[in-house]
Amino acid sequence: MAWGEMKRHPEIGYRIAQATPELAAVADLILSHHERWDEKGYPRSLKGEEIPIACRILSVVDAYDAMTNDRVYRKAMTAHDAIQEIRKNMEKQFDPQIAELFIEILAEEKRETMGPGLS
Repeated sequence: MAWGEMKRHPEIGYRIAQATPELAAVADLILSHHERWDEKGYPRSLKGEEIPIACRILSVVDAYDAMTNDRVYRKAMTAHDAIQEIRKNMEKQFDPQIAELFIEILAEEKRETMGPGLS
């Protein structure tokens, strides 16, 4: 499948959602789920806060999940390396405030899991 054809899936999903009463409310989110903070996403080249907040949150969470789990084409990276990759892509791919908040939440969960004095 060609990259141009692959990039059409948000638009196709949007049209399907619009035609399905149970999904119509999320159609715009489906259309915008590959937009990037720096305007280099697709299909509409939205930037910054033009991107729905749910899509900005999903972008960070989905990237972290993709990086920290094995894929057919590569092994998972460590949580530390995934966080570094997210930091590197703040203000490019990711909303910097949401990315920072996500990283803080992960750090807090780690502290809670490890217990007091072990972090």
